[in-house]
Amino acid sequence: MTTGFFSHPDCLLHEMGEWHPECPARLQAIEDQLIASRIESLIEHDSSAPLAEESALLRVHTQAHIDYLRALSPQEGYAAIDPDTSMNPHTWQAALRAAGAAVAATDAVLAGRYENAFCSVRPPGHHAEPARAMGFCFFNNVAIAARHALDVHGLSRVAVIDFDVHHGNGTEAAFAGDERVLMCSIFQHPFYPFSGADQQAPNMVNVPMAARTKGMEVREAIDILWLPRLNEFKPEMVFISAGFDAHREDDLGNMGLVEDDYAWITEQICDIANRHAKGRIVSCLEGGYNLSALGRSVVAHLRVLAGI
Repeated sequence: MTTGFFSHPDCLLHEMGEWHPECPARLQAIEDQLIASRIESLIEHDSSAPLAEESALLRVHTQAHIDYLRALSPQEGYAAIDPDTSMNPHTWQAALRAAGAAVAATDAVLAGRYENAFCSVRPPGHHAEPARAMGFCFFNNVAIAARHALDVHGLSRVAVIDFDVHHGNGTEAAFAGDERVLMCSIFQHPFYPFSGADQQAPNMVNVPMAARTKGMEVREAIDILWLPRLNEFKPEMVFISAGFDAHREDDLGNMGLVEDDYAWITEQICDIANRHAKGRIVSCLEGGYNLSALGRSVVAHLRVLAGI
């Protein structure tokens, strides 16, 4: 299988302070682990990520949200959105690149250039709601890519799968009630952003997991709750919010997954995609803040995507 690896140097320029766990070193840790694991040459590196066009952003976000972030972008220093989320002079550009990479990866997979793709980008996106930036996120990269597949390429059904330790509240806000989208997620609960467990829309398969949950319980939940719904839905393309902060070594969460669990989850997703979607997957980096665990987990994810 040919797997595209989308990234861009602009994604390294966004930072929110030396203390902040969502840092440029995350992408460098992934690159280092690709080299150490000797799979770097087995995936197709693609740095063609354009800046996302406003029309792409508007498929998910309000004009007021886009205008607010544009106006907030500082000439120097930081502009705070919330205690954990701020912009530096490069954030606007990096956020456009991250969303643009997701759109470009979608185009490339649907055109048949790659069978699937992984976007090693930041800032992440799944907490960004249509009219609100929060939780390290500014634009919802996966939601923008999924809407691009639906509205520009004319697909009828797409699945969004989110295995970050935090609930993808922004993605749910974008798609709740949209019959063209089935969203399946696992997340630690109760935990930030304290959403997703109650009053689920019919197209949401949210699976809250208690703190300290380990891999076998997560696998059982996916097998029982996700897979039947995905097979019934028959998505024409699959999008992944690939957060790796449910790893047992990650201090920003309190769950017990390891690399083998991420590989198993990816295998199940690939099986769904191969069965219903011609193998078409676009995966976008979300969380993952222990640098070693992040790099190892992304490699495990990519090995399955690339069939190596």
